[in-house]
Amino acid sequence: MTSKPVRLYAKGRHLGYKRSKKNQSPDTSLIKIEGVATKAETEFYLGKHVAFVYRAKREKSGSKIRVIWGRVTRPHGNSGVVKAKFRKNLPPKSFGASVRIVSEIDLTNLD
Repeated sequence: MTSKPVRLYAKGRHLGYKRSKKNQSPDTSLIKIEGVATKAETEFYLGKHVAFVYRAKREKSGSKIRVIWGRVTRPHGNSGVVKAKFRKNLPPKSFGASVRIVSEIDLTNLD
């Protein structure tokens, strides 16, 4: 009996940095979560971990895959977008890229 693999994270997109008309704050990123369309639906995701997974050129610890971890902090507006803070600011090349919203994870062995 074979079953389909189960995805243990919600998908999201990195829209950009928190900003005003003239200034932007790279320390806070805006994330659009797939399937979330209202401010009330974002409540479930507050405090959840966010992972930006990317592939690097050089190997580090035997792998070319790297992760920048962050956390959902609060909603942004009324359309299901949330603000997230990452351990290191996400690079501008990640605008429009996928991120993963993970509910439970042990971060002690990472980094």
